[in-house]
Parts: sequence; structure tokens; C-alpha cells
Amino acid sequence: MNTAPRLKLLSVDLFESPYRLRLPFRFGSITVTEGRQAIVRTRVRHEDGRESNGYAAEALGAKWFDKNPALTDAQNHDQLRKALELTRVAYLAAPLLDAFGLHARHYRAILDAGARLELDGLVSSFGPALLDRAVLDALLRIEGVSFWQGMRHNLPGITTDALTPDLHGFAINDFLRQLQPSATIQVRHTVGLLDPIVAADQPAGTRVDDGLPETLEEVVTTYGNRYFKLKVCGQQHADIDRLLRIASVLDRAAHPYVVTLDGNEQYDDALTIAALWEHMLALPALQRLCASTLLIEQPIRRAVALTQPVTPLARYKPVIIDESDGDLDAFPRARALGYFGVSSKACKGFYKSVLNLARCRQWNGAQQGPYFMSAEDLTTQAGLSVQQDLALVSLLGLTHVERNAHHFIDGFAGRPQGEALAYLNAHPDLYHLQGGQPHLYLRGGELRLGSLDCPGFGSSVEPDLHTTGAMARATWPIGTSA
Repeated sequence: MNTAPRLKLLSVDLFESPYRLRLPFRFGSITVTEGRQAIVRTRVRHEDGRESNGYAAEALGAKWFDKNPALTDAQNHDQLRKALELTRVAYLAAPLLDAFGLHARHYRAILDAGARLELDGLVSSFGPALLDRAVLDALLRIEGVSFWQGMRHNLPGITTDALTPDLHGFAINDFLRQLQPSATIQVRHTVGLLDPIVAADQPAGTRVDDGLPETLEEVVTTYGNRYFKLKVCGQQHADIDRLLRIASVLDRAAHPYVVTLDGNEQYDDALTIAALWEHMLALPALQRLCASTLLIEQPIRRAVALTQPVTPLARYKPVIIDESDGDLDAFPRARALGYFGVSSKACKGFYKSVLNLARCRQWNGAQQGPYFMSAEDLTTQAGLSVQQDLALVSLLGLTHVERNAHHFIDGFAGRPQGEALAYLNAHPDLYHLQGGQPHLYLRGGELRLGSLDCPGFGSSVEPDLHTTGAMARATWPIGTSA
């Protein structure tokens, strides 16, 4: 029986915070040099009359949610604003519901409304992903419990039948109670397609020289990472050359290392990426890297990824979906085609991550595999965004997470100094002062998460929004104003 408290959403305020990257980040077909972070503030009333604000934050990622080359970055941002607006209207009109019930009641309708506006499922999901976190954050603050505590006691009221009938009969409350968050997590460092591997890759005068590592070699020395995510571009000769240079750095380590390969939808079919893998296997200088590879992430473009088996590739390494994970039906469809995993990304929705982990448990039975989840990143900036994602993946029992914003963004870039210091003071295990500014604190390649066990969704700090600009109204579809 669901006894989760009901609540009413009273208000939703949307903000945007711009920032610049300290280093260019290239993935797929785009090079990112600046960005915008969406920040959501909700006001929630508990059924017993208590009220609280709740917060969520996430990057407005261009050319990931929708990679249509005909759209500008500004149009991609407007798509995501539109998703937030659709969700705000729906959620504010809802009656008293538990937190998950608010999500479940509107999930399909928001996807359908987005589809009518030619929004990809990933884009449409962005709105619920942020508002659901902000709503739960408010509820957790009212109850004075952490995300980990609230989820293990199913405070949101998660059920399986409403959205995932394939999980009918699954003991969701027992599953949640058994989750054991860890106080530490390994950071899987992203090596983008432009990232210098060694100092010789940086032409004279191009170093940032801000005291933070810039090359892969410096990252390994400074942070001690043992987990890495390697981007490949779909051009075999260029990929092989780059992987050889990466391996020349990683192979120096006396200890084991782990890598994942991210295809970022650069391939048309499994045979093409399998040919790359076979070429890698044939090269003695890549033997250790191949043996250290854990998985291959979304190599096939989403338009065809779930229309063809991936067995030619999956017989070598497990393959997971990421960009193809546009709705809650995607993972079961992918499983039927030979995929073994799916990414967890807070920008896709934390309820989706929890339900997909439940699927893994049901499909695996008493075994540890073969079905699994992997924790991936969308340049989650220091503060609320990174902490909510870390709280989620720790809850899921994942032992490493792709984490890249601390490398490509200079700490709390673009946010008020007082806010950055508040996070530093509240989470001294997660941040430290570097060059006089708060930054994520990596030790031995890992982050310490104990302070996330505080009232709220991964943070009890309230973002300073006094000087943060309101989010502009969406002009999507192009040329309109909602």
C-alpha cells in the first residue's frame, strides 16, 4: 500500500546561469566553449500544510538532446526551455498527489505534447527531470531527511504498474530498502576529441595555465584517476591514432585501469564499430587498453539504433544505450536487440534510473549480470547539479561515474562567490579551495560523498538566485513565443 505524503506544487520559477569553459570540449560533431545552466525553484505544500522551496539544476546541453545539424545551439536551448514550460503548466494544474504520482500522471502526456512540437523524447524528458528533482527536494526538506533516506523509505511513492507494466509484481519497496549508497565513488575522466594527451599536443601559447591540469597526462598525475571515458569520432584511422596515444599514457600505470568507449552516435551500424574494435584487437600497443575496456556506449545513431541487433559488437564487449534512451520503453527494446545496459543521467530523469535499475535486478534474478547500468555525465556543474547526480548514482550502487565539468569548467564559474563558499562549507569532503576558489576535491581518483546525506536532494544549500537572470520564454517552435 502506498502511504507516501501528498503535496501540491504552488509555484515554479525558472532561471539561467551562463558560464564559459576553461578548455574546449568536443564530443560527436560539436565543440563546446560556453554553456548555460538551468536552475529550477519550486514551492511545495505538504498535505499537512507545511511548505518549502526545492531546487534542481542542469546544463542546457546543445547538440546532445537533439543533434539535428540544422538547429543552432540557441534553438537547442529553446527546445529545452519549452520542455520546462510544458512541465510547469502540467504540474501546477495537478491536484494533491504524491511526488511520483505527479510524475506518473503527466509522463506520457508531456512526451506526446513534445512530439507534437517535434521535440525528441530526450528533450521532452528534460522538463520532468528537473521539476521532479526540485519537487522531491522540497519534500525532503519538509520532512528533514536526505535523498538516500527518503528513497530507501519510498517517500516519493514510486510504483511500477503505472509506467512500467513489465515490472508488474516487482517488490519495489523491498528493492528500495535494500539499496546501499556508498560514501565514495570513482571518477571516470572524459577524454574529449580535442583534449591534449601530453604537453607536446599543445601549441605554444595555447595553455590556460590556471593551475589546473590540462592534458590527460596531467590529469592522471594530479587527480589519480583510474577510470576513463574515451570519445571516438567514427573515422577509424583517426580513432586508432588517438587511442594509441591515449594508451601510451594510461599503460604507464602500475595499477589496473578501466576505460569505456563512447561512440556518441557516430556509426550507422554495429558492423562498422565492430570493425574498429577488431582493428584495435590486432594492434599489440592496444592490448592492455582493449582488455581494460568495460563497455561501449551508444555507437549507433539513435534514428536506427533500436531497429537492428548489435550482436556483431556485443560479442566483444557489452553495448549500452544513452541517446536512444528517450522513454521508459527504450531499455526493454534495446535488450531485445542485444544491448546489455543503459546509462543513468539525471538530465533524463531520476525515476527512470531507479526503474531501469529495478529492471536489471528483475532480469538478472539472483545473478550479478549481464544487465547493468552505467553512470554518465552531461557536464554537471559544481554545486546542486553535480551533487544531485552523485546522490542518485551512489543510491543506485554504481561504483564509478563519468565526471567532466570539474575539468572543463573552472569550479563554480558563473555562480556567486557566496554560493560557492556555502557549498564548500556544507560539503567539505566534496570540495576544497584550489587557487583560492572552491573546486571538486578528487583524491586517488575518487570523490567522497558522505556530506550528501543531508536534508534535501543531495544538498541543503539554497542557490543564491538574487542576481541570476530569469529564464527567457521559449520561442519553440521556431519563431513563436509561448
